[in-house]
Amino acid sequence: MKPNSNPYKYLNGYSEQLQQQARGLVADGRLSDILKQRYPVRHDIRSDAALYEYTQRMKSQYLKKSDPISKICFDNKLKVMQHALGQHAYINRVQGGKLKSKNEIRVASLFKQTPEAFLRMIVVHELAHLREKEHNKAFYKLCQHMEPDYHQLELDTRLYLLHLDTLGSLY
Repeated sequence: MKPNSNPYKYLNGYSEQLQQQARGLVADGRLSDILKQRYPVRHDIRSDAALYEYTQRMKSQYLKKSDPISKICFDNKLKVMQHALGQHAYINRVQGGKLKSKNEIRVASLFKQTPEAFLRMIVVHELAHLREKEHNKAFYKLCQHMEPDYHQLELDTRLYLLHLDTLGSLY
């Protein structure tokens, strides 16, 4: 572990009881087994083109009437340390005399090496921002509409990030 780093930062918004349970799983060496049991394999979406297709399928299923997405990619510049697992950007550009708007979704590159469920949670989160800009009740309701296990997947993704910081790679 890096000096001055807090691997438990991913769980900051959770109860003290849950944070203690996570500390116990790490201390007892059980976190790896639990994550591997729940998520035995990683996905095979490795390219930006495959991520684009994956995301567009999900958008077509749940958000047909939302604005189009012009770019979807893995981004190795996104730093999970700044709590950016993915990013949705709404970009306005003046082209000629017209204002052009574009939606872009970027997913942290480390999610190339994770179970599909973790990638799905990130994509669902970013897609929800097409309709709801803020993290409010409507936003999380939309996330759960697209992925009923959204909250569990978010917690498990954070436990996976904790695993990366404390115990290293799982896959």
